[in-house]
Amino acid sequence: MIDLMVDLWYKNAIVYCLDVETFMDANGDGIGDFSGLTQRLDYLNGIGINCIWLLPFYPTPNRDNGYDVIDYYNVDHRLGTLGDFVEFSRQARGRGIKVIVDLVVNHTSNQHPWFQQARRDRNSKYRNFYVWSDERPADASDEVIFPGVQENIWTYDEQAEAYYLHRFYAHQPDLNIANPAVREEIAKIMGFWLELGVSGFRIDAAPFLIELKGIEEQAEVVDRHAYLQELREFLSWRRGDAILLAEANVSTDLIPEYFGDGNRMHMLFNFIGNQRMFLALARQSAEPLIQGMQSLPQIPHTGQWVNFTRNHDELDLGRLSDAEQQELCQALNVPEAAWIYQRGLRRRIAPLLNGDQRRISLAYSLMFTLPGTPVLRYGQEIGMGDDLSLEERTSIRTAMQWSDEPNGGFSTVPAEELVRPVLSGGQYGFERINVARQQRDPGSLLNTVERMIRTRKNCPEFGWGDWEIIHTNLPQVFAHRCTWRGGVVVAIHNLAAEACTVTLDVNADESRHLCDLFGDHLYEPFSDGAHRIPLEGYGYRWFRLLRERCDNT
Repeated sequence: MIDLMVDLWYKNAIVYCLDVETFMDANGDGIGDFSGLTQRLDYLNGIGINCIWLLPFYPTPNRDNGYDVIDYYNVDHRLGTLGDFVEFSRQARGRGIKVIVDLVVNHTSNQHPWFQQARRDRNSKYRNFYVWSDERPADASDEVIFPGVQENIWTYDEQAEAYYLHRFYAHQPDLNIANPAVREEIAKIMGFWLELGVSGFRIDAAPFLIELKGIEEQAEVVDRHAYLQELREFLSWRRGDAILLAEANVSTDLIPEYFGDGNRMHMLFNFIGNQRMFLALARQSAEPLIQGMQSLPQIPHTGQWVNFTRNHDELDLGRLSDAEQQELCQALNVPEAAWIYQRGLRRRIAPLLNGDQRRISLAYSLMFTLPGTPVLRYGQEIGMGDDLSLEERTSIRTAMQWSDEPNGGFSTVPAEELVRPVLSGGQYGFERINVARQQRDPGSLLNTVERMIRTRKNCPEFGWGDWEIIHTNLPQVFAHRCTWRGGVVVAIHNLAAEACTVTLDVNADESRHLCDLFGDHLYEPFSDGAHRIPLEGYGYRWFRLLRERCDNT
């Protein structure tokens, strides 16, 4: 039998998401760059990262954190050159770190040459690169992505003398995937970056990429779900081990459309598990997370969930009811200023959990052990905070905090010249929260995360295995097991502040020992086959089940 671990590397990957602009400034201009990122590869390698996900780094007016692209075949001059990118890619590969990049092809910037040509000339080949309406479309204000910030999804362009569709901001016109020339261009973009060494793409706004709004009359030329398969086939022909990770925050009944029969997306973010996890943390009850995980559909063997606590956008709570959202915010003492778009929170994980390292570690432990692949966002490993005085989602996009030197070691320029501020003063300022300080502290969050990563990489069952919920005698305890190739791992989490002892019946048919992966204790089964495990408040344990006693962990 072929060992699929060779091909499906993403099953046991540890993904680290970062924005080059805010990670490390090497040339002293106040803006992060690829040279600075390359200098920090040893740090990422040291904590166990083996896959870097880069947020957009393409040339851009930068009105939406780089998601408004004006050239898909280059690097924004502020961040370096194509040569700098290739050197970064080479250095990462030399450390065993794969690189995936954002594929932002639902829309472009309105400054992109394609759109500029399209609005000037109705006969231009680029006119049909976008979605137009000569007549005023019906009101679609209820379909906006950013309520309170965005008024509609159609905007009239004076020069074009027509309305154009934009699912996001008005300065981001949507591309028309019903146009074969657009699909061909997207394939060229993918092929270009594959040639420069990337190992895959995170598909931004996947549901809107494949929607047919405004182009219904052209729908016969493209099956939107077949287009996902078309992307996959192109990727596989160009590079067999490259992957597609889709951002698809959709209901459970639509999820199978993105995986197909294992011939579309390789990976999807687990938005449902993420939102139910936070409700469980707020309630200090396992029930919401159990319901969320059990509601997920079966996915192909080659498919994979991607688990996260926080991403680079808002914490979207749209899959929770209004009452559940309010309950969560009251339980976590979320200030009104943290609400955004009527459904999300613009907070990082540390302040959201009130800086309690026990709860933060608990959330990370869930992320690393839930079935799938974990993704960390830059600064998450040290518990960085946020700045709610900044506009919209910029509050969670401040510069990385490396040390207690000026600007947190991110840049040498005066603070007022930084591309993004570094948090200073207070509980989350760089003076207290930084990499250098936590590297010296054995009990720091950084060292806890590093240990989790090291242990997680030695437990492929979490990424590869079949999983099931283990029912316990306590409602505040979430427990599950993952089984793969004869190996069995178990994770238990106490979501409550009070300590408890949980009775764990991990296998009623045979007596096995529980080997604690975070310690040197071997838990003996009781005569009834159950185990009684003490847990501190917000405590967690990872175990490997062993048939025989052994001394190692």
